[in-house]
Amino acid sequence: MSTIDWNALANNAASQTDSEFNSVLAGLTSLKASEIDTFIAQSNISNANAVKVLQEINNTTTSNMQKAQAIATIENGVGFLVSLVTKII
Repeated sequence: MSTIDWNALANNAASQTDSEFNSVLAGLTSLKASEIDTFIAQSNISNANAVKVLQEINNTTTSNMQKAQAIATIENGVGFLVSLVTKII
């Protein structure tokens, strides 16, 4: 599997429509685009901030505590993460 270019995804997120963004995110996960649309709407997060949360989760150089602190500073980041986790579990 190829490496995900999170910076490029974050840069493109703001210009993508919600459906385009959901399709990209669905391709990176096992979730359906409709499920992604639902939990993004529930968490009231922008596409760009959703990518920031995913970048923090993917960051292998930071501890879980550092990740949690970074996600807490992203607007609606915690709500998005909680919604994401409930879909995965």
